[in-house]
Amino acid sequence: MISFDDVDKSWGPNHVLKKLNFHVKPAEKVSIIGPSGSGKTTILRILMTLENPDEGIVTVDGDELWNVERGRRIRRETTQMKLTRRKIGMVFQQFNLFPHLSAIQNVMEAPIQVLGMSKNEAHERAKGLLDTVGLGEHLDHKPPKLSGGQQQRVAIARAMAMRPKVMLFDEVTSALDPELVGDVLDVIRDLATSTDMTMLLVTHEMRFAEEISDRVVMFDGGVAVEQGPPQKIFQDPDNERTRRFLKAVLEH
Repeated sequence: MISFDDVDKSWGPNHVLKKLNFHVKPAEKVSIIGPSGSGKTTILRILMTLENPDEGIVTVDGDELWNVERGRRIRRETTQMKLTRRKIGMVFQQFNLFPHLSAIQNVMEAPIQVLGMSKNEAHERAKGLLDTVGLGEHLDHKPPKLSGGQQQRVAIARAMAMRPKVMLFDEVTSALDPELVGDVLDVIRDLATSTDMTMLLVTHEMRFAEEISDRVVMFDGGVAVEQGPPQKIFQDPDNERTRRFLKAVLEH
């Protein structure tokens, strides 16, 4: 479903991804862990075309998203990129909701504007999704009236409204107060167990990653230093860097 082939990315002297070869199967749930600056979020941003690779090929569901030869100038947006990106939904650390729109209007906006859906159909889809994430009683509330956890659940419903084949989650609990984290993780857990979407999660919630993932990938210095089933990675990692990272995170 997702393929990175020999993907390179640098910002000046900072080599963020180093000839990355990384593949995710259809319906697979993959968690990406690792220290800050290891390239985790860059992977998601390249998939969302928020960043371009310096070199390499990226495909999603068999369609080419990026094909870059080193030194070639990037044209920022192509029809192919737009069509491929429609298959991908992303939930960010910050909720990025429209503050002047209600919860249901936030969820309706993209299906109407991007998919050309009628307002009635978009309203029904948005209402059903907000019910699913436990916000059926808050349809008309604007973001400033919602808690951080509620706003993040609106953001998840908004991403789901486009019916993506791939869902990306970028540290979605990092901006939340600790008591609000559980509700958001419950929603993601339900998605993981009840849908066949491919899911890619960048997370520091290690126990959650161990619970819901089919595979965990440890990144450090722009490369995948270790990957495997969650029980193996969390309980008996082979790589010393993985052991040190997990020891630091789990004891924190």
